[in-house]
Amino acid sequence: MTRVWLTKWEWACCGDAFAIGDEVDFGIETRTPHSALADMLEPELIATVDTMESHHEEECTDRVRGRAVAVHAVTRDVIERRSLRRPGHGAPTESITTADGDEWPMVGRDFGSGAFLGATPSRYMIEIEPVANTAMLTSVQGVRLRIDEEAELSSIGEFAVPPPEQRRRSLEGWLVDVQEHA
Repeated sequence: MTRVWLTKWEWACCGDAFAIGDEVDFGIETRTPHSALADMLEPELIATVDTMESHHEEECTDRVRGRAVAVHAVTRDVIERRSLRRPGHGAPTESITTADGDEWPMVGRDFGSGAFLGATPSRYMIEIEPVANTAMLTSVQGVRLRIDEEAELSSIGEFAVPPPEQRRRSLEGWLVDVQEHA
């Protein structure tokens, strides 16, 4: 049995969904977990991690291939602090939109015929501070499955005022137990 770490940001970007029982093929970045992962997972849990997957490397020569027999979402507590952006750093603090004459920087795509998809920056600066010794494993059916993603989703209304500070659980990644092929 080989336990593989999958980082959330890599899989949110371009990892394929899979479930327990599926055949997997992971490119392995390293067989020695990074110190940042060790800090997050704590000594007892990091001792169970055999490899760290990466599918953003050019070509991983080391691979883990086999059947996924267990998947655990790894979460930890974080303190999320929000503060309004200062004037000159997004929006005037007293307004929801920019002042007359000011334009938001818009990132988006023009599809023609009057259709444009874009986004403006948030009114808030967000600082996220991990809380030590709060890592927790939760058994899940797979990675990037709709049933698991819905549990993560939460949103704040466009004009709602979020609390200035809140403690919440944050999904950091997954530990996947793989029964490797001989």
